[in-house]
Amino acid sequence: MEEVVAWLQSGGCAAKVVTAENGKRHIESNAQGTPFNVFAPGCQGGRCASIEIVAAFATNGKFDISQLNKWNSETAWCKAYYDSVNDPCLDMDIGLWPGGTFESLNDQFVTWNSILDNFIAKYSLQ
Repeated sequence: MEEVVAWLQSGGCAAKVVTAENGKRHIESNAQGTPFNVFAPGCQGGRCASIEIVAAFATNGKFDISQLNKWNSETAWCKAYYDSVNDPCLDMDIGLWPGGTFESLNDQFVTWNSILDNFIAKYSLQ
């Protein structure tokens, strides 16, 4: 996780490892003014085969969740869903193994930022 923090920081993002109440660690970061979290499921021996980037938007349950199926059918690489109070979330899984490189991670982060921008603009989330 520390390598991912350093990578995010080298790209100009604020990033830090935090520990949730359940004891699991994740990264809090920010892209273009939008906060997001990075989770690393299934790590073994300090190495992670993938990361998951998630941005969640508080709309106080006023988001029309019927829009998300259309978004998911038209958008590659990221999935959108709603949480328990009908607030939208955007999620991207990035495989790091086998053979993941920082160059590949950079390319995928460009994709994340582009899709995140489109999602925010389409649904007026900021």
